[in-house]
Amino acid sequence: MAILFRRRRSAAISVAAVAGATVAAVCMTAGGASAGTLSGPLYRDPSSAVVRWVAANPGDSRAAVIRDKIASQPQARWFANFNLSTAQSEAAAFIGAANAAQQIPVMAVYQITNRDCGGASAGGAPDLNQYQTWVSNFSRGLGNRTVIIILETDSLALLTCLNSNEINARNQAISTATRTMKSANPNAKVYLDAGHSTWNSANETANRLRAAGVQYADGFFTNVSNYNPTSSEANFGRSVISALNGMGISGKRQVIDTSRNGGASGDWCGDDNTDRRIGQYPTTNTGDNNIDAYLWVKPPGEADGCRYTAGSFQPDLAFSLANGAPNPPTTTPPTTAPPTTAPPTTPPPAGGNGCSASVTVNQWSGGFTADVKVTAGDSGLNGWTVTVNLPGGAAVTSAWSAQNSGTSGTVRFTNVSYNGQVGARQSTNFGFQGTGTGPGSTATCAAN
Repeated sequence: MAILFRRRRSAAISVAAVAGATVAAVCMTAGGASAGTLSGPLYRDPSSAVVRWVAANPGDSRAAVIRDKIASQPQARWFANFNLSTAQSEAAAFIGAANAAQQIPVMAVYQITNRDCGGASAGGAPDLNQYQTWVSNFSRGLGNRTVIIILETDSLALLTCLNSNEINARNQAISTATRTMKSANPNAKVYLDAGHSTWNSANETANRLRAAGVQYADGFFTNVSNYNPTSSEANFGRSVISALNGMGISGKRQVIDTSRNGGASGDWCGDDNTDRRIGQYPTTNTGDNNIDAYLWVKPPGEADGCRYTAGSFQPDLAFSLANGAPNPPTTTPPTTAPPTTAPPTTPPPAGGNGCSASVTVNQWSGGFTADVKVTAGDSGLNGWTVTVNLPGGAAVTSAWSAQNSGTSGTVRFTNVSYNGQVGARQSTNFGFQGTGTGPGSTATCAAN
């Protein structure tokens, strides 16, 4: 499937809001107990723009940082190219790959008529009747397992180009889209646009959410493509939830885009800004009952449309976001995998000072990605080596969170600087991408 065009923006922030914003440090590691209504690992798309760039540029001086801190992480797939005939197949293919990996896919639907008010990410359905046809086709590809749908970024926060009749029609379209998706897959988690904490007020946001049918959705999302600190977004979310509760709409939760909010806040466009950093790594393990997930909805390194074409992957932007940011978490927080027809493969218990490893392969025609879980024994690890046997004709093209020795046949992977130390009975993960047929589900692990 072709990589889809991605959108770029949140509304411009006022000078007063920028002046009053504070720069807050964002925790980059997994939090405490899982909270909210979601639980499980998020899907890492093996065909994302950043993964393909890393695979094609292994000798680039920026590649290791981009690989380990961005390409290794789950990010949203944007469904933004309007095509009625392929809507169902594109959704089904993406969800099928996520189901095979036993991970939760994140889908950003960006098809609303007159999107972005004709700005850098203009496009979408020609009219709302065709929009509903696209939604119906798309919904038939949603399957029956957990999927996160970020429905129409900026569609409710940015209404300045619409008259009252057009606003009412858009609200009805989003409400109908929500119900269509939830009817097609009751396990779909649908979230509506709430802008961000320095845009519209919480009360105004709640009014717009109610008008667009948030009562049929699971909640709302904030901070997509923006840089506001997670703490500010969480406070804003609590205020929106309180306002919704006052309207008799209860049980709604928030998801926050943390893809670029680990550095300075301020103006929305990041193409020329070197003060940005990736924020908290994606997880459903938020530790906050109001927040279902921290997500990377806007893929780090994809442009906003100021200096570069909106949605294009730019390695200098990705490197600027990742360089100097903390490393990903090295242990796997407690999660529950989404329903599957077969139980997930887990490493056998490792005794003594040893370790064990299991491999989950996502195979497609001509290639694969492999996610490897390394589990320490009773005494923990100060370094590890995992040996994987590849079938004939298969070859490793890139790896993340590990260094590989060899590319075919027997390939050895050793830890990198930040994930060699693993506590007793704890786990860390790495992954690799290759051509041909992927390996089996087991691998050999040895403590260094």
